[in-house]
Amino acid sequence: MIIPIPTVKRFPSYLRILNQAKENGKEYISATMLAKELNLNPIQVRKDISSTGIEGKPKIGFDVDTLIARITHVLGWDNNTDALIVGAGNLGSAIANYGGFSNYGLRIAAVFDKDEKKIGTRIGEFAVLPIDKINQYVQENGVRIAVITVPAGQAQAVADLLVKCGIRGIWNFAPKDIKVPSSVVVQRTDLATSFAVLSVKLRKKTEDDVDVYIGEGEV
Repeated sequence: MIIPIPTVKRFPSYLRILNQAKENGKEYISATMLAKELNLNPIQVRKDISSTGIEGKPKIGFDVDTLIARITHVLGWDNNTDALIVGAGNLGSAIANYGGFSNYGLRIAAVFDKDEKKIGTRIGEFAVLPIDKINQYVQENGVRIAVITVPAGQAQAVADLLVKCGIRGIWNFAPKDIKVPSSVVVQRTDLATSFAVLSVKLRKKTEDDVDVYIGEGEV
């Protein structure tokens, strides 16, 4: 079954609520409760969960443990995946030091940079490696995911290098769209876009005369 991207984007929120419910000793949870916590329509919640193949029990709801396991599996978070970071600046350092990725089956394995002043310095547990060693590292360790945190002007060159090295998934934090072959998956995280949405939503909350509506995306 092909799961729609908007549904995939909601799954982490479901997991957060489910894990909270489990910590509170709940064995079952209803679609209505999930919908209330996330400000969604219960029909949408049931539709999302049905895409995992899990069915709830009438008047009881969904088994919390089973649903956690299934969503985790659908997201691929039950298998640890190594990733490398290219760009040892402030953002790259913050991502490298974030310990929460392990909850999602992602392990940062190495950090690379082209700046000779940064090579050999430490970011938490990582010693920054020279960018010309990426190919060797990828081949020896079988890494298939990379995180780009370089300035916009360097992003495409870095992406080209990563593709040549065999990287097949790129999480792009650079403020620039990159072009890659169709065989490579790219997910861009645009901080400016996220802030723009936040800013407009805030104006809508505080100014009655602002005639702007921001929806929550397609379903």
